[in-house]
Amino acid sequence: MHRTILTILAVVLAGCAPDGDAVLLGTLERDRIELVAEGQEPILEVLVREGDRVAQGQLLVRLDPAATDARLAQARAAVAQAEGLLAERVTGPRREEVLAARARLAGAEARLDAAGKEYGRVAELVERKLLPQNDLDRLRAARDGALAERDAAREELLALERGTRSEVLDQAQAALEAAAAQLAEIEISRGRLDVTAPRGGLVDALPYKLGDRPPRGAPVVVMLADGAPYARVFIPQPVRAGVQPGTEAVVRIDGTGRDWKGRVRYVSSDAAFTPYYALNERDRSRLSFLAEVDLVEEDAATLPTGMPVEVEIGIGGSAR
Repeated sequence: MHRTILTILAVVLAGCAPDGDAVLLGTLERDRIELVAEGQEPILEVLVREGDRVAQGQLLVRLDPAATDARLAQARAAVAQAEGLLAERVTGPRREEVLAARARLAGAEARLDAAGKEYGRVAELVERKLLPQNDLDRLRAARDGALAERDAAREELLALERGTRSEVLDQAQAALEAAAAQLAEIEISRGRLDVTAPRGGLVDALPYKLGDRPPRGAPVVVMLADGAPYARVFIPQPVRAGVQPGTEAVVRIDGTGRDWKGRVRYVSSDAAFTPYYALNERDRSRLSFLAEVDLVEEDAATLPTGMPVEVEIGIGGSAR
């Protein structure tokens, strides 16, 4: 992310050199890396100070993991439960369950047989007018109930003998995958509570201190990346068409006593002042376009950030 909008003197262009090359003023910058808080948790440790040089992967700040660890334990338990359920569905019913179902079926068949015989005897007596009709109705209901009980026991045994349906197995597998995905997400969030350097560089700012509770997404460490810096300048509209990525440049830095080789790596497509379409010819000439010029020499990596620079860019494509 760029520094706060336009450092005044760093963005003012210096006109054109006598030979026609554009001479621009700007500042020396490095890529800024903002490492943000994954959760709104208190800072437990700050292991670096502003100005420290750090290596890739080095631990910089630790946030309190207590709440995330609790969620992690819950997610692991959910995965274990889903694994057990899937294993149970794959294994199918135990032998004891099948034997119990067979016994229930045998009992239901015996009760149905007894109810049927009793119904037959009473039906004969009712026909002979020796018993009232309501006795027969009561036994008919008992016989039908025994028949339904026998059918239910038979279907239960059949389901156990056939094993778990494929649809049930698919549901159990999907539940396990969902629980595992949630666990993985929480593990990633837990790992990000330990803020590490994604690349080597310099610690530029520590916005929060030990014990602070930064909001989610707030930067807790700001780094300047290692490597050669680049010059940030603004190209005036009259010479913008002659400058493209790859255009060579000469960079001059106070106190170095030499010229540094540079190459344009980026030119913004948007003017710094808008709306450009509403400007007359004189006003359009005041537009400028943000550009970044890499310093391509190896020893440029030792240059300090923030130094004022003067960049000379050949309008035709190369600097003199």
